[in-house]
Amino acid sequence: MAAKKVKEWFDEELAELLSNKILSQYPAFDSKSFIHEIKQGVNELELKARLRLFSKHLKAHLPHTYNEAVTILVAILGEENPEETGMFTQYYWVMPIATFVEEHGLNDFDTSMNAIAEITKRNTGEFAIRPFLKTYPDKTLEIMTQWSLDNNFHLRRLASEGTRPRLPWATKLDAFIDKPELLLPILNNLKDDPVKFVQKSVANNLNDVLKDNYDFGMTVLQQWTHNATNQRRWIIKHALRKQAKDGNPAAIHLRNQIT
Repeated sequence: MAAKKVKEWFDEELAELLSNKILSQYPAFDSKSFIHEIKQGVNELELKARLRLFSKHLKAHLPHTYNEAVTILVAILGEENPEETGMFTQYYWVMPIATFVEEHGLNDFDTSMNAIAEITKRNTGEFAIRPFLKTYPDKTLEIMTQWSLDNNFHLRRLASEGTRPRLPWATKLDAFIDKPELLLPILNNLKDDPVKFVQKSVANNLNDVLKDNYDFGMTVLQQWTHNATNQRRWIIKHALRKQAKDGNPAAIHLRNQIT
């Protein structure tokens, strides 16, 4: 039997799973209608459209007050993910909840930040956080800087991944392309992070920076070579992988310098 495509996990079966979880917290949930509506509309859709469909029908069947609805959704999240893996396997079903916050949460900043933090401890808030960075740049960046110092490595990773200027499958963040220095407090907090999951995100963030602000990114990486830990050396090499692959002599030299 052929393996399911990623989008096919977001189907009628997932609607049933979510319904059962929601009913445990909100007995008035009309699971029959919710499942039927998902079944009727989902088959021809691609992944992002499927997530939006789930979000739309969650909005229709949960309490009309956003705070009440999100409180229910956060309550069904269950145990935190203690591993670096499993976000898109064991906890894939959390993704429609992240989309719900992304689409409906902009007018309740504090509730949404709490929800994104809880979602990230199981799946990821890297897409949900981006509308908040655009609408409330200062407040959101302040919270993400705090997350970069959190004991939970999923939150530390979100601080970097959510601020990537060119995160794949997401709209670019022009604020960080225009002013990459805004990223420095987060990146400097994470440059010696002990968790590989976080290190990869920091390297990918800097890889994004190099695409639009090459001189700035190279200056940061050069500064980081001084008294670099093993963790930081790995981040620097990984951040420069595309530049080195393309034959950039400065990138190749810097990678060799820290080997």
